[in-house]
Amino acid sequence: MPYRPPLIAHEYFVADPPELPVRSRGEDGLSALASAELVAVDEAGVILKATTSAEETLVACVGVAGEGVIRVRLGEDADARTRSARAITMVTPGAFAGARVETGDGTVTVDAGPLRAEITLSPWHLRFTDATGATLLEQDRGHVDISGRLRTLPFGRSTADGGVAGYHESFAAPADEAFTGFGESFTPLDKRGQRPVMWNFDAFGAESQRAYKNVPFYLSSRGYGVLVDSGMPVEFDVCQSTHSCVQIVVPDDLIDYYVLAGPTPPQILDRLDRLTCRPQLPPKWAFGTWISSGFFVDTQERVMNRARTIRERGIPCDVLHLDTYWQTDGHWSDLRWDETNFPDPAGMLADLKEMGFKVCLWMNPYVSHLSPAFAEAAAAGYFLKKADGEVYVADSWHGSYPECGIVDFTDPEAAEWFRGLLRPLLEQGVQVFKTDFAEGVPHDAVAANGMTGTELHNVYTLLFNDLVSEVTREVTGHGMVWARSSFLGGQRHAAQWSGDTYTSYPAMGSTLRGGLAHGLSGIPFWSHDAGGFTGRPTDDLYVRWTQFGALSPLLRLHGTTSREPWEFPEVEAEAVAALGLRYRLMPYIYTAAVEAARTGAPMMRALCVDHPDDPVAWQADLEYLLGRDLLVAPMTSPGGVRKVYLPAGEWVDHWTGETLTGGRHVTVSAPLERIPLFVRHGALIPVLADPGQTVGDGPFGEITLVGYGTETGTAVISDVDGDTTVTVDAAGIRVDGPARITGVDRAGTA
Repeated sequence: MPYRPPLIAHEYFVADPPELPVRSRGEDGLSALASAELVAVDEAGVILKATTSAEETLVACVGVAGEGVIRVRLGEDADARTRSARAITMVTPGAFAGARVETGDGTVTVDAGPLRAEITLSPWHLRFTDATGATLLEQDRGHVDISGRLRTLPFGRSTADGGVAGYHESFAAPADEAFTGFGESFTPLDKRGQRPVMWNFDAFGAESQRAYKNVPFYLSSRGYGVLVDSGMPVEFDVCQSTHSCVQIVVPDDLIDYYVLAGPTPPQILDRLDRLTCRPQLPPKWAFGTWISSGFFVDTQERVMNRARTIRERGIPCDVLHLDTYWQTDGHWSDLRWDETNFPDPAGMLADLKEMGFKVCLWMNPYVSHLSPAFAEAAAAGYFLKKADGEVYVADSWHGSYPECGIVDFTDPEAAEWFRGLLRPLLEQGVQVFKTDFAEGVPHDAVAANGMTGTELHNVYTLLFNDLVSEVTREVTGHGMVWARSSFLGGQRHAAQWSGDTYTSYPAMGSTLRGGLAHGLSGIPFWSHDAGGFTGRPTDDLYVRWTQFGALSPLLRLHGTTSREPWEFPEVEAEAVAALGLRYRLMPYIYTAAVEAARTGAPMMRALCVDHPDDPVAWQADLEYLLGRDLLVAPMTSPGGVRKVYLPAGEWVDHWTGETLTGGRHVTVSAPLERIPLFVRHGALIPVLADPGQTVGDGPFGEITLVGYGTETGTAVISDVDGDTTVTVDAAGIRVDGPARITGVDRAGTA
């Protein structure tokens, strides 16, 4: 009897990826690079004439793209580029003055300092080592079964249906190697045994491998990273079909990848930034609490009542987010105020500014066919089209909202039209936009620049967020967006949130896993909907998720129902206390943010970031370090008891002052008002003496240092007016910088 899948719901979406063509049975259409000969050599790399097992002639290039970075390309010519390059450049290779190339008898060595590529020309083989010659990774030599057929994809390409289906590469994977990254995948942190597909989905939650934000990059526990430069739906078979091999399929005009030396995750991420871009630091006020209107009809009166209630109840908050209903129902997202429900938006924005609030508006790049703006944009040709030239009206909301046109950002006139919709809102006083959706480009759409939907799909979000960020910076002076979708290089769009997660403890756990993976993909400024998005959380889940949010890089309370603390009267005090803890810790949090922007290391650090030699640290994915010194273990089940892995060293329980020895799991019981929180022994944590209700834009007020297991040491505090180094020893406190330090307290008083 044939296998039948379980009868469970399966989401189909207008923008699901096209199926890859299937080769005929056996190895027909499969070609492997068999041998190569030198065509050109310089101090930074080589160009090779490559012969395949199918007697094709291709061009291979191996060269230095920066210190500790080697680039490998294979295609029909040396100038081949990814198809997405017609819209945007995602990777810019650098140079390294110490690069060297050595040729020998049938061998070539390309030296990038901390990383070397060793090439054997015939038979072809490629190995990457560190500076000592120890192997970091090498091409898989091909798994051949008893029939003599290959069971892994070699370095080469495959053809199907008379054309090239894609290029591929395979790397041998030792049995104990762990892999992570690939963007915001909500699956276990170690992706071994998984098959991430680089295609931005409307994920319909945060509990699967469907991801809003994909990054074709991974890093390994063996101390290297791999980046694939392609906007196409690249597939990574991470030891799934063959447990000892990572296979990469690139359905593009070439395979173009970079190997990045470490050995630590922060060093790898620093090299990733050098190839793509540095993270954009959000404005200081963005690290305060964001409170949303929720996903139901809103009005100007309700917004003002919400603002007054927040201030009257002493709830720390810097940003009010107005979700979909600031616009007319049925017209989303035409970027026009609902004049009935918001009769005086300029006056409202001015009043909110006086109360210390910034305002964020929801929007997306789709325009409902019911909006008057649709006809205007369609007549001007501003939307993506079908092959016959008609506007592509897509079911971008999965049947829950009218079909939409998708703004074509490859058309300069369409982009300028869209800027013209945003600019007046910013000039009115709006500070930031939530850039929702952008995963919805159908694969069979056609763009103004000739790209197909498949070619545009992933990089569309970069064009969208670039535009919104640029016009926001033009008017407000900062370029922050609050984005749901992203792709390679998206760290320039601060910030990103995890999308429409379900309200449950397991969903909170999978959301956390997605944030850790995304941080290890180069995105340090990440958030999530505290309380969960879909449905109403139970009181205890609301508190536990708010605690998790309060100790995340950024914090927003948002959902389909209200997440306002007073709507949970039985636990309001516990939720507000979590916000208060965040505001007290703000000097520490902002310092961690500045470091992340400078280095590319995540704010929310998986344990492997600081403990890469600890195998458990690559598997522990329900806890993290916030910055370098705070170990946070959100309560991801309702029992109030969980196991926490403490890495090597000593850790101080923030709540009790007890010192615990690391390198082991401990069982922690946490009452509802406490999140499990530990501090690295010897840390000096800067906190605000009087946090207030807003973070604001200016420098911090008086700061106290809290010593955990020590009353001496050194701390660096970053602020908008510069860095301050504080040294505490027997002679007293020495302050070098503008921060106002009042003294040092012992742990237990924070």
